[in-house]
This record gives sequence, structure tokens and C-alpha cells, in this order.
Amino acid sequence: MRRIRHSRALLVGVLIASTGLFGEVALASADQTRSLPAGTPTSADGSALDRIEVVNDRQLMMYVRSAAMDKVIPLEVILPADASAPRPTLYLLNGAGGGEDSATWQTRTDVVNFFGDKNVNVVNPIGGAYSYYTDWQQPDPALGLNKWTTFLTEELPPIVDATLGTTGENAVAGLSMAGTSVLSLAEAAPSVYRAVGAFSGCAETSTQPGQDYVTFVVSFRGGDVNNMWGPPGSPAWVANDPVVNADKLRGIDLYISNGSGLPGPHETLAGPMVNGDLGVLANQVIVGGVIEAGTNQCTQRLADRLNSLGIPATYDFRPTGTHSWGYWQDDLHNSWPMIADAIGTQR
Repeated sequence: MRRIRHSRALLVGVLIASTGLFGEVALASADQTRSLPAGTPTSADGSALDRIEVVNDRQLMMYVRSAAMDKVIPLEVILPADASAPRPTLYLLNGAGGGEDSATWQTRTDVVNFFGDKNVNVVNPIGGAYSYYTDWQQPDPALGLNKWTTFLTEELPPIVDATLGTTGENAVAGLSMAGTSVLSLAEAAPSVYRAVGAFSGCAETSTQPGQDYVTFVVSFRGGDVNNMWGPPGSPAWVANDPVVNADKLRGIDLYISNGSGLPGPHETLAGPMVNGDLGVLANQVIVGGVIEAGTNQCTQRLADRLNSLGIPATYDFRPTGTHSWGYWQDDLHNSWPMIADAIGTQR
């Protein structure tokens, strides 16, 4: 498909009003509008761009219909500072809530400001709560039909590339649940991603601790892991284990981080995520500390595995830090130079 070169003023102007679903939507001003790329951008299985809504001159909402899941997936998009030439793409994945709650990159971090001067497309899918962003073997009564590996590695990239006129160079980063998923996605489709940022994720899924962790996350929303990979211990649990399959990460730039679980610089009442709330702080210290200590053990074993295979990675094992957004914002900042180099853009 022909790559579309365009300035930011042209790129941000697409607005398709779907009145049947959302009621009357005001059109963007004339200098912010343009037609969709020639032909609706699609993927090989028939997934397609559904519509685009303008947020402002640097942000869009894209909606892509997934053929595999038979539904439209929203995507929060931050555009490059200079879109006069094709730019690479960073896919950011949310944690267990999938961005369906208030815990998203855009609401909990400075991601918009951080990328304000950077020439990269940042795409944050909204959806996939408690799904591990994987392809489930069968629909789940609570969590529905999940084919996220197919969507993220096969359906979405060509549509993003065609719509935004990218270079085709991609990276992916995620936290907590998605800190596991980004590794699995890269192993499933190593040619799609140049770099991976895995923040506070338990990379094991086939060991007893890993199975317990996955089961806890999925069941939190009432999901049944038997619908995901079959009963724990089934072959699919091994096939989706980033530690077992770590050799597939060879050649991908890796940034892997985890805190110890001990209180650190973001465990203060003055912290932006705590905002003076003693209950929030206590939850962050106690619950966030326990979770981060658990993921730390998984991440240490991933590091051991990668080292045994001779696969280089950048590690940040913090001596303190809980399972919370302040540290993941730090992780995004700290990993960016490596990611930028990998996808061919300025830091």
C-alpha cells in the first residue's frame, strides 16, 4: 500500500462522524480535515480502519475493527512532533485493566508531554482487560472473545502504517500484565518489533509461581484461564512462557525493569499518584510492594535465562520501588533512548 506523506496539519484532520453510535459529532475545521488514505486501510484478514476522531493537533483517537475479535478497538494516538516525513511507531500497552479503567498511560503518566518533542507515533490500544493480550483458545463468559496476539501483531500494524504513513519500524512496551505480554508478542512475531520495554511483568507462565500469578490476574475480573491456554500445565502455557521461549528474543533490543517491592521515592504523601491520600499510600506500599516483590523474582529468572543464552538486554533492577505508576513513568523515560535508537529516531 502506498505510504502517505503528510504534514501534521493534514494528518490530524481526519474526522469521521458515526452518528448511529455516538450521536452528532462536530466536524473539525477545514484546515484540519482531509480524506482517508486511498482505499480504507486494511490488513490481510479484512481488519480495517473504522474511523478517526481528532482530539487536538497532536492527538487522535483511531478505531480499528478487528476481524479476529469482530469488534472495534479504540486506540489513543500521539502524533510525531514533525510529521512531514514518515516516523516509527511505539505501541504502549496498559496493565491488567487494559485501559478500560482510569489506569492508562495518558491518565497516570506524563506520556503526552514526554513525547511532545519526539518524532514517533505512539499508539495505545484500549481494551483487553485481564486477557494477557494473547489469543484465547475459546470465548470466555466474562472476558469475551480475545485474539490480541493476532490483532497486535498481524491486524493492527499494517493499518497503523498505512493510516499514519509510518516508517514501518516498531517497538512495544508495557507494564505489569503487559510487561509479560510484550515479551510474548515479540516472541510470537519477532520481525514486527525492533525493541521491547517490559516493566514489572512476571515473565514466567509455565512454572507454578507463574501459573498462580496469571490465574490470579485473569480471575480478578471473573475470567477462566482454562479458556485462555487450557488447564494450567497444558502445552499452551509453555508455548506462551517468555522465559522458556527467550531464544526468540534474540536480535531484539530489550529493556527490562523491576523494583524490589520496598518503599522508594514515589512512596510519599506528596507523590503525584498519592495526592495526599493516606489510604492510597498504604495500598501502594503494602499491596504494590507485595506484587512488585513477586514480579521481581520472575524478572530475575528471565535475566538469568537471557544471560545463559547470551542474549543482551538492558536491566534496571531498582533496590526499591513498588508496583505503581510513578516507577513505570520512570521506566518509559529511561528506556526511551534505547527504544529510539532501535527504531531509528532521535532520542
